[in-house]
Amino acid sequence: MATIVMERLGHVFISLQQIRQVPRMLTEASPSMPDTVRDTEVPRYFREHHVCTGYRQLDQSWRYYILSLFQRHNETINIWTHLVAFLVFLVKMQQLVETVDFVGDPHSWPLLILMLSSLIYTGFSVTAHMMGGKSELCHYIFYFLDYVGVAQYQYGSAAVHFYYAVDQSLHGLLRGIFMPAATVLSCLSFLGCSYGKYCNLSKPTWVRKLCQVLPSSLAYMWDSSPVAKRLFSWSTAGDDPAIVYHFAQVAFFLSCALFFTCPVLERCFPGRCDFVGQSHQVFHVFLSCCTLCQIHASYLDYVGRRELYSRLHESGEATIIVGLYALTLVSCALIFAAMIRKVKRVLDLKTK
Repeated sequence: MATIVMERLGHVFISLQQIRQVPRMLTEASPSMPDTVRDTEVPRYFREHHVCTGYRQLDQSWRYYILSLFQRHNETINIWTHLVAFLVFLVKMQQLVETVDFVGDPHSWPLLILMLSSLIYTGFSVTAHMMGGKSELCHYIFYFLDYVGVAQYQYGSAAVHFYYAVDQSLHGLLRGIFMPAATVLSCLSFLGCSYGKYCNLSKPTWVRKLCQVLPSSLAYMWDSSPVAKRLFSWSTAGDDPAIVYHFAQVAFFLSCALFFTCPVLERCFPGRCDFVGQSHQVFHVFLSCCTLCQIHASYLDYVGRRELYSRLHESGEATIIVGLYALTLVSCALIFAAMIRKVKRVLDLKTK
């Protein structure tokens, strides 16, 4: 018995030794990782207000930016918050695949769109925060992709809200209008965010914020209107297991919207939030929690409100929602290409 215990302790000790060697292995894999620099050493539009240090150097190898995932800099937490969220959503997707017939049941397609859009927006966000510091052009390319992720996630939110959370009266009022309008608003949101980023080259920061916040707010209010009506009309006498998750997703979203629009923490503690404590990091966490609550609420609605949404939505309506999702992606791709051309023209003029 004592021998078995000693052997197991020996295995644990060896495992701990291997874990302790991970930082050394990463250092050996990247022996010449350049130090981070101050805000004064990077272009103006790379800088974040009240974040003074921890900027990665420009024009390094792709390997450097990938390995910076394990380096301490001012984007590290932004990368990891959405990387963890991506992995959580991936596990959630695997769980849903085991219980939901995404192939044979058209009523499940809005839920599938939400899952795919959640994975895409977190994946694009990780890529933008990890690779966006390589060069000026890469900065715009990857952050425009990040905004594509946000726009198509807005559409995914609209799909599940209108399909599962809507009540009969609102459905009768907005039928045939809601999802096409959601497509238009998602594209306008992407256009506003990308144009706001483009304005960084020549216009004040408040212009960027206005271009980003205004269309995104309109899209959120429209996409969430079925949930809002349901929350306002909710009664404690009813049995609705999804309602608490709908309340939670709204609370989380309003919280993350506050931290996105107002860099409260950096402003209160300038220079002390360069690594951890940035408002954008809190925004990432709250947005991920909002999405997780939204996914669970939509799944509960998919299971518990089947009689209602089967009666409200015609057999081909789920197919139309999928088609409009594809249209949203194509439209965003065209806007993306147009904005990249505008950025390239400006950067080419700068180099001449």
